[in-house]
Amino acid sequence: MDRAQRCAQTVTAQHLESLLRGYFDACNAGDAKTVKACLTPDAVHYFPANERYGPWRGAKVIAEHWAQVQKQAKAHWTIDAILVDSNKAEAVVEWTQFRAKSGKHLRGVDWYVFDRASGLIAEIRAYYAADEHRGLTAHELGGFDYVKRGYPMPRRNAAA
Repeated sequence: MDRAQRCAQTVTAQHLESLLRGYFDACNAGDAKTVKACLTPDAVHYFPANERYGPWRGAKVIAEHWAQVQKQAKAHWTIDAILVDSNKAEAVVEWTQFRAKSGKHLRGVDWYVFDRASGLIAEIRAYYAADEHRGLTAHELGGFDYVKRGYPMPRRNAAA
């Protein structure tokens, strides 16, 4: 099943998880067409209040912005944990965003609300683990042992 097909099924736990994995795959590929196919036309992506993006409104806008972020920052997202509630048509994804261009990484959680009629993502609420604007390389929870818990970590330069 290709990415676009994963974005057009009914609302079951399996569908919601598959849709989210397809959405992340499309974001990682900078594939705006497939990102857009995962979203309702009027979808909204919210960010923390201090974030420079503000809410992105509409599937086309969201898709184009993520393709641009992927291209400019050489960003790659991982799904570190996922919880799905098909009865509520909602899901939560804990993720890591690695930025190859800057060497930074950011951890956070997105809350997803799905449209029952289409099975597509209608709303995304992003919550970052830490403020991204303090000049740090790692934006994650302080004191949390990511390595011990098996989370993905940035690649270290062998010469460093």
